[in-house]
Amino acid sequence: MTPSPDPAPAKLLSGGCRCGAVRYEVADEFMYAVYCHCSDCRRTTGSAFKPLAGIQRARLTIAQGHERLLIVGDVAACHDTHCGVCGSLLFSAVDGGRYHVAMGTLIDAPKIRPTAHIFVSDKAPWHEITDSLPQHAEHA
Repeated sequence: MTPSPDPAPAKLLSGGCRCGAVRYEVADEFMYAVYCHCSDCRRTTGSAFKPLAGIQRARLTIAQGHERLLIVGDVAACHDTHCGVCGSLLFSAVDGGRYHVAMGTLIDAPKIRPTAHIFVSDKAPWHEITDSLPQHAEHA
């Protein structure tokens, strides 16, 4: 019996901040992607929602500018990681050993697309969701 070949390693995607001081690489193996409308995401991004993609923390590495990272929150637990130069929100560490990558910071296009809106009960009152994706009051 011939052993099956190992699966091909996941494609690495590049991402980074607006000013270019920080760059990261992340495997194109996201577990989910959603639009989050919670007040924390809205305030952190300054937008009506945050498009995010979830991935295990070990699948993301800082390729450039580690010394320029600005961590907001508990470094050992949940926190937001920004560029300390331009302030771009890159990703958030969340429970379960995952990062929520801010999809707007990806330079390369991931395979995944957002499949739902979450925390719609907390959405900005001035924002209207106009697509046909499922809407969840809290987590999906």
